[in-house]
Amino acid sequence: MERKTKIKAEEAKQEIVITREFDLPLNLLFKAYAEPDLVEQWMGTKVLKLENKKHGSWQFETTDPKGNKHGFNGVIHEFVLDQKITRTFEMENTPFPVQLEFLEFKKLTDATSQLTMHIVYKSVAHRDQMLALPFAQGINMAHNRLQEVVNQLKISVYDQAR
Repeated sequence: MERKTKIKAEEAKQEIVITREFDLPLNLLFKAYAEPDLVEQWMGTKVLKLENKKHGSWQFETTDPKGNKHGFNGVIHEFVLDQKITRTFEMENTPFPVQLEFLEFKKLTDATSQLTMHIVYKSVAHRDQMLALPFAQGINMAHNRLQEVVNQLKISVYDQAR
């Protein structure tokens, strides 16, 4: 399967830029990142907290196949409906320091939109450690799942309107 999510990691920089075009209207793509029930569906994680506002916080938890729980959390610094989310991201109980994420949502057409994620790491070494994990495969799979879950939402809304 073609990897639709593009990851750009320039040599000797402590950042990556992730872009993905979705066959989704802008408002539905944004909802997939802002509504806890949708986040849980496409990320396969439990949303413990999601305060979508300046100085809000978020906290997710996932369980691996062995039953171990893994936490993720951060602070939301900027939240502009259908436009952008700026937040920190921390994986609890790992050697990875907090990273800064700039998520920008852009309307391409009435039926398509684009997400650009600019992620800044503490160092080039930390960025390279993250990229050494199956990071690219994981984010592509998550975005594919996002597309599937929200497509079902589109179909459901269409059926209700009929």
